[in-house]
Amino acid sequence: MEFFSLTGNSQRLDGGAMFGNAPRALWSRWIEPDAENRIPLACRCLLVKGLDGRNVLFETGIGAFFEPSLRERYGVVEERHVLLDSLATLGLSDEDIDVVVLSHLHFDHAGGLLAPWAQGEPPRLLFPKARFLVGADHWRRSTHPHPRDRASFIPELTSLLESSGRLELVEGVHSKTLGESVSFHFSDGHTPGLMMAEVGGLVFCADLIPGRHWVHLPITMGYDRWPEKLVDEKREFLEDKLARGVQLFFTHDHGCALAEVVRDERGRFGTRNERGAIAGPLAGVAA
Repeated sequence: MEFFSLTGNSQRLDGGAMFGNAPRALWSRWIEPDAENRIPLACRCLLVKGLDGRNVLFETGIGAFFEPSLRERYGVVEERHVLLDSLATLGLSDEDIDVVVLSHLHFDHAGGLLAPWAQGEPPRLLFPKARFLVGADHWRRSTHPHPRDRASFIPELTSLLESSGRLELVEGVHSKTLGESVSFHFSDGHTPGLMMAEVGGLVFCADLIPGRHWVHLPITMGYDRWPEKLVDEKREFLEDKLARGVQLFFTHDHGCALAEVVRDERGRFGTRNERGAIAGPLAGVAA
């Protein structure tokens, strides 16, 4: 297998929202905010080539589906669909993807499933040959969202996925489509049924741990549904990955795609061997 971190559309969002109850004096030492208190965020995706002979894409980022005023509101930097450009650098298009694995259906993780916005055109699903994997519990949340996170979902997306005939709802550790090649971990602290995929020695952390700085147990996002539960889930998750030597893949860290988890003498989790990008077999990846 070969692993590629793929750049998607990037965002600039309020740093206070991204770091929850952590004070600005703390998080601004990690990521410098701009004049509007916004910090840079990646919407990074993972492509695994040769996974049982298939091209498997883990998430699609925010994409370019927003009309201009909403793109501005949500701090999306680029107008074009950057993930499609990233695939093209590898000689691929959305038509070459066999499976798309979605940790959850918030727009900054699933918006890239849709074609770029065009005046007067309805939303249109890309990836015409791919099977789409979503956690069953989260699917139920996305079809009946709570007022707390209704704005995080794309209203048309669930019907488009369902009508494609290529949707699989994942109930347990393994899926029918990917078998034992990929195992799944679930979390409820950020959103019910968040699904994190583990493959080939790394795990896609999604919004349980958006980046290096959120590895610290008390650090959560203002967007999290249940912060205290998330801290407990994160502790159990990190202890497991540390014990088994599984590396962490970050979607929102603008400077780091992959890192090893460590714990210091006081029991605090951190990272080392941070890599800005990966390209190739996991044992030989280079930043």
